[in-house]
Amino acid sequence: MKTVPVAWRGRLRGAALDTLVGVATATGALLSVVLFVTTTYFVILCLIGIGFLALPYLTRAVRWLCDLNRRAAARSGVPVERPYRPEPQEIERDIVGWTRRCKWILADPATWRDLLWLLLNTVVGLTGFLPAALLYYAGEGLFLACGLWRPVADGGTGRWYAFVTVGSWPAAFAAGLLALVVLTGWLLLTPLVLKGYAYFVRFLLGPTRGSRLASRVRHLSETRSGALDIQAAELRRIERDLHDGAQARLVSLGLQLGAVDRKLGQDPEEARRLLRQARSSSVAALRELRDLVHGIHPPVLAERGLADALRALGLASPLEVTVVVDLPGRLPDPVESAVYFAVSELLTNALKHADAQRVEVVAWRADDTLHARVTDDGRGGADVSAGSGLEGIRRRLASFDGVLEINSPPGGPTVIKLELPCALSSPKTSSS
Repeated sequence: MKTVPVAWRGRLRGAALDTLVGVATATGALLSVVLFVTTTYFVILCLIGIGFLALPYLTRAVRWLCDLNRRAAARSGVPVERPYRPEPQEIERDIVGWTRRCKWILADPATWRDLLWLLLNTVVGLTGFLPAALLYYAGEGLFLACGLWRPVADGGTGRWYAFVTVGSWPAAFAAGLLALVVLTGWLLLTPLVLKGYAYFVRFLLGPTRGSRLASRVRHLSETRSGALDIQAAELRRIERDLHDGAQARLVSLGLQLGAVDRKLGQDPEEARRLLRQARSSSVAALRELRDLVHGIHPPVLAERGLADALRALGLASPLEVTVVVDLPGRLPDPVESAVYFAVSELLTNALKHADAQRVEVVAWRADDTLHARVTDDGRGGADVSAGSGLEGIRRRLASFDGVLEINSPPGGPTVIKLELPCALSSPKTSSS
């Protein structure tokens, strides 16, 4: 019986927030008039060179207002991506660099779409006042129904509300009923008004097909470069490990066998001792080769899949690690390998940098996307720009169109989320 009042309270709270957002949107529509006129004026002045002085500042203000409306649209369930081209790198801090920046702004089609949106938003954006107007009108009717009609009626005239002249208590009661109808309309129409405006924002401020393709090409170029860098670094690591480890062991083994050959006829006891050393060196070389292979692609990952590989990481860690995995099948090998090494690096970071005691690793698949979350109770403050291998993880995931999200306030806890697009490759079940 308590669920209905709670649901209505939630709906009232949501409608009230939507009303405030609508008022802010309508206020932004008034600001759109000023920005459109000013920006258009200085764009025209760019023909004689004067407009270049103010254009970057005005563009920054326009894109700030557009970003606010994109966030408002996302709040209504209509996400809108930023369509702007990336700013050229290494722009000179002089008049030449300033001119290059202005040319970059004017050459971006999104700049002109922003201007068109500013023009149309001066009218469309005013619809944001509609929820506030409905709420005001419903409040007026409720106040009249509470008896505020009497001072007006004492003056000789009744107060007109909708199609009722409120001059008596029966009319006031009718006005109250109409006010409740208006209030219900406010509850129902407010989210629809904001969602309709959100679609208008996405139509003009979202990326076009061409800009989306261009952004995709840029992303693929960046991720390809990152993948090549990761591959080159991995090859250098393998070469270094072979040179410093197994190769040195095998060279030492060859020298020991040569010494055995020389001592075999002269000093059999010394020859046997050297053979024992050679056997130990061969065992050590084999161990280092095995570790090297594990670092490239762990056997447990190839044989038993990501779920058991993550559990093996938890068992091998000195931390108290809880692993919960729900994967109804095997994933592509590169995706499993990327997530495995990312989780391994995050566990190492939690031990070395965060002073954590407990870590929780959760992995699941939903909507053709592999999700993983690593939570530790350490001191927090993790940042991609601060190193600790997080940038390497981000670049590794970007090669698969993956995303790394970090929430690590000072004092902890640290929550790191990984998302990679993927598809199941076999019906094998592995869950925990």
